[in-house]
Amino acid sequence: MKPIKPGALLFISFFLLHSSFAQSLQKQTITVAGECGQCKKKIEKSALSAGAVYANWNEKTKQLAITYAPAKSNLLKIETAIAGAGYDTPDVQADDKAYNSLDQCCQYDRSSETSKLKK
Repeated sequence: MKPIKPGALLFISFFLLHSSFAQSLQKQTITVAGECGQCKKKIEKSALSAGAVYANWNEKTKQLAITYAPAKSNLLKIETAIAGAGYDTPDVQADDKAYNSLDQCCQYDRSSETSKLKK
């Protein structure tokens, strides 16, 4: 029997480690109220600070695609961080102080946006 070459062993180890890590990630898409490119930066930064490993908010569709490891974060934690930055999510509404601290251009119509989030 031939011995396994160190390079092959390293490749196999990396593949197994990568496969097990990828399976433990959770992907979700949620609606987040916002208006502009500045909102995009704040929404994505908030999601990442709450444990998301990937966050991409689409200004037109208001959809935030996130990926996170359930062992390190969860959807409620991510939504709470986004709401803390002033943006409403389906399960967590930003408090008035956080919303009012947004720049004028970022202040969305809360009555119409919030009703859309619940759908």
